[in-house]
Amino acid sequence: IERFLHCRSEQINSTEFLNGVRTVLKRHNVVEAISICDATPGPVARLVKTAILNRDHGRERVREALEEAGLAEVPRLEQRLNLLATIAQLAPLLGLLGTVLGFIQVFTKLQGDGLYAHINDLSGGVWQALICAAAGLAVAIPVHAGYNYLVSRVNSIVLDMERAATEIVHIVTETGGAKAP
Repeated sequence: IERFLHCRSEQINSTEFLNGVRTVLKRHNVVEAISICDATPGPVARLVKTAILNRDHGRERVREALEEAGLAEVPRLEQRLNLLATIAQLAPLLGLLGTVLGFIQVFTKLQGDGLYAHINDLSGGVWQALICAAAGLAVAIPVHAGYNYLVSRVNSIVLDMERAATEIVHIVTETGGAKAP
C-alpha cells in the first residue's frame, strides 16, 4: 500500500508541468521556474530543477547532470519492491511446506496404526495440508499482482522521466541559459 501511494504521488502530468516551466523560462524567470519545481512532487520535477540549475554549463553538462539525477531517482522508486517479489515467491513455498508436513502427519498416523487408523485421526493432517496450500496461494496471488502493477507504474514514471529529461534539455538550451532577473 505504501509503494502504491508513493508511486501515485510521484507521477505528475509532465507535459503540463514542462509547458509551465517553458513559459516561465521564456520570460527569463529562473527563480520562478525553480520554485515551480520545488512545489511539484516527484522525480520529473527534481530532474527539471537539476537541468535548470545546470543550464549555464552547456548542453552536455546538462545531460550529464540529468543522467546522474536519474540514477539517483530510480532506486527511490524501486525501493522495497524486491521485498514484495520475495514474499510472492516464498508464500507458495511456505504453503507447500505446510502441505508436506500435513501429509507427513497423515502417513505417520497410518504407519503407526496401520489398517486400524481412524479417518478422524487422518483428516487433521489432510486439513492442515489443504489450509497451508490455500494460505500460501492466498498470500502469493495478490502480492504478485501488486508487485507487477507497481513495477509497471515505476516503468511508466521512468519513461516520463526520460521524456522530460530530453525535453528540458531542449528548453534550457533554447532559452540560451536564461539568467535570473
